[in-house]
Amino acid sequence: MLLHIPQVLDPEQVRHVRAKLAAAGDAWVDGRVTAGHQGAPVKRNLQLAENSPIAHELGDLLLGALERNALFISAALPSQVYPPMFNRYADGMHFGSHVDGAIRLIPGSGAKMRTDVSATLFLSAPEDYDGGELLIEDTYGVHSAKLAAGDMLIYPSTSLHQVTPVTRGERIASFFWIQSLIRDDGQRSLLFDMDTAIQRLNASAADDSARTSLTGCYHNLLRMWSAA
Repeated sequence: MLLHIPQVLDPEQVRHVRAKLAAAGDAWVDGRVTAGHQGAPVKRNLQLAENSPIAHELGDLLLGALERNALFISAALPSQVYPPMFNRYADGMHFGSHVDGAIRLIPGSGAKMRTDVSATLFLSAPEDYDGGELLIEDTYGVHSAKLAAGDMLIYPSTSLHQVTPVTRGERIASFFWIQSLIRDDGQRSLLFDMDTAIQRLNASAADDSARTSLTGCYHNLLRMWSAA
């Protein structure tokens, strides 16, 4: 499932994050420091050091916003969220076609998590840079995303994807992964569609017993498929 989630961060939050990142100085490092065997040869960008205080501060801000975002919760059904990371692309920087690694080691914890859902939160306005599109391949073809600052795209971590070269300006974003309660993308999509339908029915004068029955089906499927 490929889903655009608008306004995860509001304009004031985006300005705050951008100001902090602009002052990060030496905390920006070569993005290949966290790339695996597949990604390192095709990755050319800068990345905020994961252990820097500013990365922790801004990551906590973003995690707080995600906890309050009903659309994200419904679509991703998160069990664990990897601490958000931040990257910069300028002067021809790009990230060639790759698939995200299946397992990530959570910094400082020794714990591991499975990457079911990948997320990119755009922090630069699309008119501020040329290039830098996020291209994602699925069974329906290649999808291009260049969203408004504060908006986020989530997509299956199994997807082949890339960031095209930035030819003007600077593309700044946050990226991270989610281990979902539901490992299978098809099952997650069905549950998301059902939850969306339930919410629409709850906002209408639909039959109460029918809504209760449908809600029960949703939770029973979640119980059946959940990895928790």
